[in-house]
Amino acid sequence: MLECDGSDVTPGDNMAVRMILQSDWLDALRENDGQAWLSCKRLGQPSVQGELKSMGMSNDGSVYVTASEGFQVGEVTKRFIVVSCPGENCGAKFVAPTAVFQKVHSKMVSCLDVSSGGGLGVSCSTDGTMKVWEAANGIVRRELQGHIGEVNTCQFFPSGVVVLSGGMDSQLKIWSAEDGSCPVTLRGHKGGILDTAVIERGRNIVSCSRDGTAKLWDCGSASCLGTFSDCGGPVNGCAVGVPDNSINLGEPDETPSDREVLTEGKLLLLACEDGVLRAFGVQSRKPVFQFAASAALNCCCFLSSVRIVCGGQDGKIYELDIRDTRQPVQLVQLSESPVLSLVPFQSEFLASLSDGTSFLPGMEETLPVQLTGPDCDPVYRVAACGNRVYSACRDGVVRKYVL
Repeated sequence: MLECDGSDVTPGDNMAVRMILQSDWLDALRENDGQAWLSCKRLGQPSVQGELKSMGMSNDGSVYVTASEGFQVGEVTKRFIVVSCPGENCGAKFVAPTAVFQKVHSKMVSCLDVSSGGGLGVSCSTDGTMKVWEAANGIVRRELQGHIGEVNTCQFFPSGVVVLSGGMDSQLKIWSAEDGSCPVTLRGHKGGILDTAVIERGRNIVSCSRDGTAKLWDCGSASCLGTFSDCGGPVNGCAVGVPDNSINLGEPDETPSDREVLTEGKLLLLACEDGVLRAFGVQSRKPVFQFAASAALNCCCFLSSVRIVCGGQDGKIYELDIRDTRQPVQLVQLSESPVLSLVPFQSEFLASLSDGTSFLPGMEETLPVQLTGPDCDPVYRVAACGNRVYSACRDGVVRKYVL
């Protein structure tokens, strides 16, 4: 097993600069002589402050905008604006939500997901509810009731009509999104469930918990097939993917159960509270590699068969090549706020932070994209389907964006 340490890696100079724009910039600039503040912040240095000012509207509803203090305005439409700060050699595309769903929950939205076809959403909240809603308009179709206490995580199976959830009651539940029934409950963890992953079509799933373990489950028999332990404390996030054929996943000590379906050739990532990203062969249960970050890790995901990312409590996002994890391929850090979620988006990833930022990092010639709306409220989860992105925020609102 390969053990690597990335705690001394520093972000590249271009990744340590962050553009910040007033959260309700679009509404503000639509007013006559409307103004919106913006700033450019380099980690460890004073920020450059500026202002955008509305100079009227075009026939298509977009706003004519000027900028102060050396900032420059690029393309402006009804939903996004491109702003740059040449003095700091940075810029960003800021995207406003196309829809805001305020009636799904009454309190903080802690997690959400969107079905594979994009027709339905599911979300859970500290108001004690978990609901299925129409992704187009936020209309609630049904409430899923059965957990004792708060639900921490929820996601759709690939079919788009079955939901998996995990709660502080240490239980996993499988629901019908069509009628709200719960035919399967999985018990075995000794602490709250923090994240889940579905393997292939969903005969088997993985969960991770505050109890310091991850478990492989058979949904049909509601039984635990294996436990991944020695994780150094709570396991905050998990992901399952198909790695490159060059990765040695190990061999199982015993013949796998016939209840274990399509686990061969799968790699399990665990983002752990002790700051270590642990990787295991799902079928072998054997450790494959470890990567030590500079702070607790909250989330992780696969970008391809060789590229993975993990996000930490100190705001750092590490991109790793699993063929050689001794050093990150890239380190992205826009702020020191904890990274709360990471999801694949096209060939890159979307990240959400506890300071209200959700962003798609710029690569090569492309600018970073920032999703606006939350006013410094943590964005606990983002989910994507095609070019549509949804966010779960502490302000109790589900926001929909089109990129």
